[in-house]
Amino acid sequence: MQRKEAMFYRREEAGMLRCTLCPRNCRIAPGECGYCGVRRNSDGRLEALTWCRPVAVQIDPIEKKPLAYFLPGSRTFSLGTFGCNLGCVFCQNDELSRGSYPPGFHEREVAPEEIVEAALRHGCRSVAFTYNEPTVFFEYALEIARLAKQANLATVLVSNGWINPEPMRELYPLIDAANIDMKGFSENFYRELCGGSLAPVLRSMEYFGRELGRHLEITNLVIPGRNDSPEMIGAFLDWVEETLGREQPIHFTAFHPACRLFDPPTPPARLREIRDLARGRGFTRIRLGNIPDPEA
Repeated sequence: MQRKEAMFYRREEAGMLRCTLCPRNCRIAPGECGYCGVRRNSDGRLEALTWCRPVAVQIDPIEKKPLAYFLPGSRTFSLGTFGCNLGCVFCQNDELSRGSYPPGFHEREVAPEEIVEAALRHGCRSVAFTYNEPTVFFEYALEIARLAKQANLATVLVSNGWINPEPMRELYPLIDAANIDMKGFSENFYRELCGGSLAPVLRSMEYFGRELGRHLEITNLVIPGRNDSPEMIGAFLDWVEETLGREQPIHFTAFHPACRLFDPPTPPARLREIRDLARGRGFTRIRLGNIPDPEA
């Protein structure tokens, strides 16, 4: 297997490495991995275990990402690996996000060139970094994105947006469209239910959608009693209106029990109430997810 040195880390005393890819800034002991489970201190070098090792590859409708207003009706070549830098107790895909490569993992390596060639061969108009958190397979996504641009393929990022500024400024300019999750508009929500923080996510959305001017759609998984208070939804809409405008696409999505959170599912009526609230404030591109939506 190829061994790929990770980007964005520094050496510290006693053989420790400091990963600076995301706001967690893990301090990693020799032979250990960071929180994501896929960046390992190997003999004084930070190794990207995800390099050329996708564990989920398939062709999806672009609307599944979800992207409702980017290349509608097209297919996207989707891939993901193990690992995530957040620990959401409600994760909808924890088999990948909390998975890790076992010793002796011998799946066939898939080079970045092969991903691009496969996307073209299957008539896809884009390549999507998705399923788990693409930040943790940064080096792999970066190289695929570079090659995809050369092949006139669009690039799609489905992300939690929890990334440090320097790597963000390297990867995001190579991305054409993104769906970024806003888990809940509260630092307490992020700290208690995700093991992270909100501010870096807002920074990522602002940089991608406003500074770069790329196509951004935002997803908010609505968990009743957790992140759907009128105050929290109102504050989120305030931020979007001020930062990105009322034309910004937002997907409000129904929660279903998953991972370690077994609260009741989101009633469809609650999502419709939120949509009506947003529309009443002048938002024009509101979508509902995980429920039948005749307006989709």
